[in-house]
Amino acid sequence: MKEILLQLKNASVCYGGVQALSDVSVQIDEGEVVALMGPNGAGKSTVLKAIYGLAPLSSGEVRFHDQPIIPVAEHMPQRGIAYVPQGRQVFKNLSVYENLELGGYSLSNREDVKKNIDEVLRIFPMLKTKAHEKAGLLSGGQQQMLTIARALVSDPRILLLDEPSLGLSPKVVKEVFALVKEINAMRNIAILVVEHSIKSVLSIAKRVYILAHGKVVVEQSAADVEKNGSLEKVFFANP
Repeated sequence: MKEILLQLKNASVCYGGVQALSDVSVQIDEGEVVALMGPNGAGKSTVLKAIYGLAPLSSGEVRFHDQPIIPVAEHMPQRGIAYVPQGRQVFKNLSVYENLELGGYSLSNREDVKKNIDEVLRIFPMLKTKAHEKAGLLSGGQQQMLTIARALVSDPRILLLDEPSLGLSPKVVKEVFALVKEINAMRNIAILVVEHSIKSVLSIAKRVYILAHGKVVVEQSAADVEKNGSLEKVFFANP
């Protein structure tokens, strides 16, 4: 039986008096790919931010290895949790390699950082050919791959991905999700992903949480979501 790595339990989050999440519970098992889906404004990105310590909980808790933790963003990589936010946030004036080095800031051993970067560049050979170019000169898809690669340098057990396909062409989206699937399979990294590209995310996810108005309204296997039209029901019910 696989270990439950991380849980967000009965979590509520308020932004300036607006309830962004209300009593939300999400679970990620060892090596599992889980998708968070739903209409715009449903609270999907807030779930990732709450787990990572970027959206303070007004109630509920985060549990890691079945122990309650207080999530603080700068400490999460040391716990084995990495976060890739929306928008391809690279350090544009630094080289690709320097961006990757920053991904290893939580590791005290510089040799481990170098070893992890070498491993990441084997997974992303395109980045290896551009290692000494400024990150700002990369295409949008290459920058997205760099943000994922940088997160992997900390050698996480859990990867939180927020809209990895945002603003990318269908061809590049396919490439990004092929790499995400490969990372999960090769390194047994559990992945919690927020994504609007329904076909792409259902092709790699095992389970799906569908949110609407800050609440989980459906929790099903990816196969069942595809088969029974749960997403369409939620989207069309959402005003």
